[in-house]
Amino acid sequence: MCLVAAALLLEAPAWAQESDGSPDVKNVRVRIGPLMMNPTIAVTNIGIDHNVFNEPPDKNPKDDFTFTVTPVSDFWLHLGSTWVTANLNESINWYQKYSSERTASNTYKVGWIVPGPLMNFKVNGAYVGARERPGFEIDARVARQEIHFDGSVDYHAFSKSYVGVTASRTQTRFAADAEFLDINLQTALSRVDSTYGVYVRHTLTPLTTLVFTGLRSSSRFEFSPLRDSDAISVQASATFSPAALMRGKVSVGYTDFKPIDPALPPYGGLIADVDLTYVLLGSTRFAVSGGRGVQYSYDVNQPYYVQSRIGGSIAQQIFGPLDVQVRADIARLAYRDRAGAAVAVSNRDDRVTTVGVGIGYHLGRDLRMSFNVDQNNRDTRVVGHQYEKFLIGTALTYGF
Repeated sequence: MCLVAAALLLEAPAWAQESDGSPDVKNVRVRIGPLMMNPTIAVTNIGIDHNVFNEPPDKNPKDDFTFTVTPVSDFWLHLGSTWVTANLNESINWYQKYSSERTASNTYKVGWIVPGPLMNFKVNGAYVGARERPGFEIDARVARQEIHFDGSVDYHAFSKSYVGVTASRTQTRFAADAEFLDINLQTALSRVDSTYGVYVRHTLTPLTTLVFTGLRSSSRFEFSPLRDSDAISVQASATFSPAALMRGKVSVGYTDFKPIDPALPPYGGLIADVDLTYVLLGSTRFAVSGGRGVQYSYDVNQPYYVQSRIGGSIAQQIFGPLDVQVRADIARLAYRDRAGAAVAVSNRDDRVTTVGVGIGYHLGRDLRMSFNVDQNNRDTRVVGHQYEKFLIGTALTYGF
């Protein structure tokens, strides 16, 4: 794929929040009485997509003109000693010739945070109405809905430590016409995921928080009960404040994942999640992100895989307003076979890789123009499931 793109991105950075749920007020751009918000908009991927359907090279990949528009707004409302938070995210993806690939997706989130001297209470709800590619393995842009709720209550047990309970529920339902490789995704992947557990949260320093969590989770599939599973996991995580030299979050743990069907092998092993950034001497930015965990597949005979992903980037200010960035990302999808079932590729192991470089020029404090080159591909033994993409693009980014 060769993508020649010009992009206009109006985007604010990820907004830090205090422990009581309040925003980092110095970064809030709009205030209307007690309401604070940060509205942003992004216009990206303006150009030619030379592989619209992620087809292998021998299938004559199709090209089309495309662009994406994404308005986003974050809200905070102070009600007495509590905070109401919200996030609205819309994404419109447009193609000129292939109208089947035009998509409109939206995500709405709302939360209520009640801090207190002895107890803290949090509850969140979210709705997703998306038409997109759900993950690395499914190339069709399919419609789905998600309804999510979660909450937690913790008690200030010691001077720097809290003990709490948490629970969540997510209902995922694909549209009736959602299909990939002649498999109906509503039948294959519609499910309810439920989780509950306990945790201990400890403030190690003003900039570092540690959390130790034990969780029990279950997945129940609406039309495919052979995929049902239960899991018990333990996890330790560290969160670093945006004011620290290293910022972000890293977590590592162990899960005991057991499908209910005895014909499916269990998975007991490492789970992880990382999203960290470090700035050296104010001019070099290192970033790393990734994770490891169980993901569900569309194929009933290989109904889940262990996904391991790691990505990183280095951005270096060369001189004045000029900077350069290099980046790479690799994901491995290790599938598990159902015993006795006929599968196209036994012990399937897919890899998706991306490498890229970019040169940027800062036209002002919030305005940056860049030129980017990226190469990504999927390597798999499944016939017709490979693809290659080469992207060349420009971008103009503005944060307000």
